[in-house]
Amino acid sequence: MLKLQIPKNRMNYLIKQIPLHFDAVVLEQGWEYYHKGRVTEVDLKGMNVQATVAGKKILSTMLNLENFAASECSCSYEGFCKHIGATFFSLYAPYGRPELLLQQLKQQIHTRKKPARGATLIQERKAAAAAQANVPLEEAMPVDWHRFFEGKFHGFSISHQHSIETFYDSALESLPGYAADWRSSTRELYMFHIVLFMMRKIEQFYQDTKSSYLSYYHENGCKIAAKNCEDKLVEFVERTNVNTSFEAEPKHWLSTMKMLGEFALQGKDSPIDWLFVYRFIWWKLTNHSAAQKEEIQRLDALLTKKDLLARKKDTLLAARAHFDIMQGDTDRAFERLGQLTHPNAKDYFLYLNYYYNDKQWNNMLVWLRWLFTSIANANHDDFRTFCQYWLDTTKHLESDSEWVQVMESLLPRSYYYYTAYLLQTKRYRQWVDLQLANRISPLSLYGMELKAIEEHDSALLLPLYHQAAERAVLEKNRASYKTAVRLLKKLHGIYKQLGQDDRWEHYVYRLADKFSRLRAFQEELKKGKWIR
Repeated sequence: MLKLQIPKNRMNYLIKQIPLHFDAVVLEQGWEYYHKGRVTEVDLKGMNVQATVAGKKILSTMLNLENFAASECSCSYEGFCKHIGATFFSLYAPYGRPELLLQQLKQQIHTRKKPARGATLIQERKAAAAAQANVPLEEAMPVDWHRFFEGKFHGFSISHQHSIETFYDSALESLPGYAADWRSSTRELYMFHIVLFMMRKIEQFYQDTKSSYLSYYHENGCKIAAKNCEDKLVEFVERTNVNTSFEAEPKHWLSTMKMLGEFALQGKDSPIDWLFVYRFIWWKLTNHSAAQKEEIQRLDALLTKKDLLARKKDTLLAARAHFDIMQGDTDRAFERLGQLTHPNAKDYFLYLNYYYNDKQWNNMLVWLRWLFTSIANANHDDFRTFCQYWLDTTKHLESDSEWVQVMESLLPRSYYYYTAYLLQTKRYRQWVDLQLANRISPLSLYGMELKAIEEHDSALLLPLYHQAAERAVLEKNRASYKTAVRLLKKLHGIYKQLGQDDRWEHYVYRLADKFSRLRAFQEELKKGKWIR
């Protein structure tokens, strides 16, 4: 019994190819040869299966597992012979009963469509050449390119932590070369579809491995590859005049946007930010109102459907609001976005980034105000981005009062941004009040910050050190008492600098009296020679 077992995806590929190349009678003769045990010495070399078939003569066959049309036999028969058929059935044996498969394949061969009467010999030869070459065609539609991509990576699956990276690198290395001789407008769009294909496969890998015990590693790999794909897509769009490209390849672009709309607005849990991709591309197609109108009608029809899942409805609403924004109707967009079940501030940084780069500060302000209600629940990175956008926008306004009010409203999350701004604008008293309100010890602050305030007015630091020293004493342990003494030494220095020695003595004796029962603390005060 033959032991060679090729991968299942390659076996499926051969099964699909057999009815396209074989005559039913020849295929049955091949099965008889296999059944009589005439196939021997089957070996896999690269993507070719080589075998010896014994008939009137000893013949050699070769089956190409990647391009079946290139398979060959050493016999004199023109076309696909019974020896190749026998080799095929020997490969199928580990998967099932070849005699049953024979009947299925014969049925497919008999029902196969014949070429149209009007087809010329030249057209037939061209079609055969294209099929044998197994390459994407320049005039083909994007959906055909994706079929080709799928065929090239059929059967690829996640088996270890780095398989996502392997897929990403392999796709970028192997697929672009097929379009090297195409006209530039089609080649650019082809490259765009390579990125879309990689995104779809990454999402598929993510969904397929969610239940795996290695899901954490696969998820991280998917997210890294997804971000790389998004960067590649942005890079492509930024270097391409999309409106000009649309005019050069209108059919391809309309097909592209239809395809994008179908799989980008499903609302799935995905490592790909499809909503960003969808809106980013549409925003570049500003000159094509007819295409926009058609997409708006499609979205409106989808939104009228009942029983939409909340996540998908949110995605559709955000997509529909995008066209309101493109048409300058921000109020209508906000009205739609107000219907979202789970608003996510990050989804709207696309607009902030656009207006920021275009220096449209009034529009920035409109969006920042609208996002305020949802930013409080944002993750750390999104919150930081929001604060930075606010700060940069404030520099172009007449007053920073609204920014200050926003930062105060978002405390304590905004502490680091607010405290830095107060120092930057030399609002030292407010800075000290902020530290007191958040019970921050001077020992936890940067020395340069304290020095700046001390040079301005050292008296502002007195309540900060008072509060921190007494908080340390209240912890009631020897280490805390030593910390309190360190703070008191600095406090003593400030009083001395201010020329208020009497006030210091009054304070330290009052402090000793207040904590007179804490003998260890009393000992620390005596070591400092502040009391007797």
